[in-house]
Amino acid sequence: MSIDVAALAAGMTQTVPFVGTVGVTFLDVALDGSSGVRAVLALPDEHRLHNHVGGAHAGAIFTLGETASGAVVLAAFGDQLSRATPLAVRAEIAYRKLAMGEVRATARLGRPVAEVVAELDAGRRPEFEVTVEIATVDGTVTAEMGVLWTLRPNRV
Repeated sequence: MSIDVAALAAGMTQTVPFVGTVGVTFLDVALDGSSGVRAVLALPDEHRLHNHVGGAHAGAIFTLGETASGAVVLAAFGDQLSRATPLAVRAEIAYRKLAMGEVRATARLGRPVAEVVAELDAGRRPEFEVTVEIATVDGTVTAEMGVLWTLRPNRV
């Protein structure tokens, strides 16, 4: 399975206009091992996104991380959208260091795709975590995030 990063980015930006407002860019979305998906997105270093000490604002960092988690979800379960709607259930973020300069979020699916789809096939509403590491370009981790998602079956 190959993932068209440009199409995924365009779809998310159109469906969730706030992604474009903040200026998140999609660097890579790919299979990660035998059963997972990984997404890498970036937040530019722009004055309009800064906080009172010149780093990336916490809200912008949260948006980057949540968007990266959504990219993973769409890449993994986009073929299920005709029967289920992905929804974020909750998110938690830990800010570790001041984020100076461009920051990048790397998100990873916490469960095998097939396992989640099997739950959906069995008539359940699966939940799964996407973990996100946010770091500067040099690799310094500035935040860690977890987003719990569900696939809500569509009503007929």
